[in-house]
Amino acid sequence: MKAIQFVEKGKAVLADIPVGAIPPGHALIRVKAAGLCHTDIDVLHARYGAGAFPLVPGHEFAGEVLEVGDGVTCVRAGSRVAVDPNLPCGTCPACEKGLTNLCRDLKAYGVSHNGGFSEFSIVNAGHLHDIGDMPYDLAALAEPLACVLNGLGAAGITGKASAPSQALIFGAGPIGLLLGLALKSAGSDTVTFADINEDRLAFASGLGFTPVRSGSEELLSRRQSFDLVADATGIPSVVEGMLDLVADGGTGLVFGVCAPETRVSVSPFQIFRRQLKLVGSHSLNRNIPQALSVLAGDRARMSQLVTHRLPLAEMVPYFLTKPSDPATMKVQYVDG
Repeated sequence: MKAIQFVEKGKAVLADIPVGAIPPGHALIRVKAAGLCHTDIDVLHARYGAGAFPLVPGHEFAGEVLEVGDGVTCVRAGSRVAVDPNLPCGTCPACEKGLTNLCRDLKAYGVSHNGGFSEFSIVNAGHLHDIGDMPYDLAALAEPLACVLNGLGAAGITGKASAPSQALIFGAGPIGLLLGLALKSAGSDTVTFADINEDRLAFASGLGFTPVRSGSEELLSRRQSFDLVADATGIPSVVEGMLDLVADGGTGLVFGVCAPETRVSVSPFQIFRRQLKLVGSHSLNRNIPQALSVLAGDRARMSQLVTHRLPLAEMVPYFLTKPSDPATMKVQYVDG
């Protein structure tokens, strides 16, 4: 089969590799859509995980079940499914608490196991979720949206009663926009996006969000105005300054991925005196079904986040070079 393969650190190629046998409890799927994530780039450059090469990347994918292995009853040939890529151990203290995303030995399709940037993929059947008639490219957004929903859960946002009235998100890229759409789905009145990229702000505005330029007087005048402020940039200076914009009793969500060695300064007194919450979020936690439900409720806007639908061979450059088009959002491999 054709697959994108990371053959060594920094080297991605289109390769012919064998499909392999289907182990018991697993299913063979024809990949119909797979989304590119910055994590894939980090995996390529051995900045995420152990750098287990060769590897087929791709942890955001959906497809059609072609064949199932022994003992599989939850899906059958013809099932249309989205994949939960995380492979927790199930026995460490975090797993026993239900925090499988924090597993001490967490593995994942596309990171430690071959993933979705291929014509076919073999996946543990327990990690497949029915998508009904949902388009495959939309269903492939379930994984990043599940990460977003896990973050909102960490911030205590589980529905309309807990949705922040006024929210601010730094970073109008694909993951930030998913965060904004999830907030609107939860019941937030106004979601504002801050970015320095005018094309991305225009894109956010087209989705019904309020755009503002990062660092502008307009934004600085909104100090202590937002019930939730989330960073989706991974820029340390943004994380450091965002609590100044959180309203009394509000929450700051660290969602973007800063470099591990990064340190920022915050005021413990400010957190104490204004009763602020500062929370983090990592990956998804068995919440693909919840993500699929949110996607189904906002198909039109969610699907707009996919700006590039490409055949497998045309995906390779996107792993190696940053897109030149500033309006690029989610790039996907789509079969047919």
